[in-house]
Amino acid sequence: MPKRAVWLMFAVAVIISLVLLVPYLSLDIRDSRLDVSGSLHYATLVAHIFTAAAALVLGPLQFVPRIRARRRVHRMIGRVYLVAVVLSAVTAVPVALWSGRPLTQVSLTSAAVLWLVTAGLAYRAARRRDFVAHRRWMMRNYALTFLAVTARIVVPLILLGSLPFRSGGPAAIGDVATSLIPVGQTLGWLINLAVAEMLIRRPGEKLA
Repeated sequence: MPKRAVWLMFAVAVIISLVLLVPYLSLDIRDSRLDVSGSLHYATLVAHIFTAAAALVLGPLQFVPRIRARRRVHRMIGRVYLVAVVLSAVTAVPVALWSGRPLTQVSLTSAAVLWLVTAGLAYRAARRRDFVAHRRWMMRNYALTFLAVTARIVVPLILLGSLPFRSGGPAAIGDVATSLIPVGQTLGWLINLAVAEMLIRRPGEKLA
């Protein structure tokens, strides 16, 4: 993976993580950007967001050659990353199911399962010292982590592309944007996995 791409992902991850975290730093349920049904729902949502943000920021560091060369640091970051992924994936399922949107429920639950599976396969490959397979599974895993970013890019793009064919004021556009969120969530992880596979399989890619 090109170094510039890695650092660009890191910069974007930091920015998006800050955007995601700010409304929840107060731990005040009234500041939630999503409608929540109670304290348990809110606590689960906060746990998901905080652990997802940690995974989002730590993930690109795993692909920095200088960090990978320092085995102890690489392993430490990797373990924290995987713990964050597991916790975020587990909490993502109830958050998705509570959303009430069928596409979100199916899509994000599927993504969460794949997130856990790829994390497990990456960890197993590392334990077997199969570092080529480990890096491939980590690329796929981080592709799922990066859903938090891609979904927020896809929705505005679809909305912009559909504006010439829609009528109505800002309120109507807002309703359309909200209805497109499940589509963006689904396309987000599908696009990311497709890009990861292209990077893994492209000729000359060094994965060792």
